[in-house]
Amino acid sequence: MILFHGSILEIRQPDVAHSKENLDFGKGFYLTTHLEQARRWARRKALRTGGKAIVNRYELEDDLSDYKELRFFSEDEDWVKFVCACRRGGKDYEKYDLIIGGVADDKVFAAVDMYFRGIWDIDRTISELKFYKANDQICLVSQELIDQKLHFVVSEEVT
Repeated sequence: MILFHGSILEIRQPDVAHSKENLDFGKGFYLTTHLEQARRWARRKALRTGGKAIVNRYELEDDLSDYKELRFFSEDEDWVKFVCACRRGGKDYEKYDLIIGGVADDKVFAAVDMYFRGIWDIDRTISELKFYKANDQICLVSQELIDQKLHFVVSEEVT
């Protein structure tokens, strides 16, 4: 599977130790299957830091049967609760080697935040999420998985 990571650096050997805390799926190395999404992430990071926008391309081996995966097929109640728990500092993500699902980007997070703050119930939140463009993220939590199954291909600067 071809995956992309938007950054301000070429990252040949990802290291989960450098990940931020309290992200959608916890601490890990985040990738996407959508090149344009990675380009947006890279541009956003470059604007914040003044650096260059770089998209790194990787190949993730198909046989991941030795690794524990959590996959969200939609932005449903389980996804909302998991994202909220991770953003609050929960550690349930540590049970998995990789987590796959939708991104709580700015628009999506606005809806999730309404639930997070107790303003909307779960049904209203799920209803609102159906209107947002689909995207994805793959969080590699396990350094072993990265070292064994993720292979750097190339990086490119984007404008």
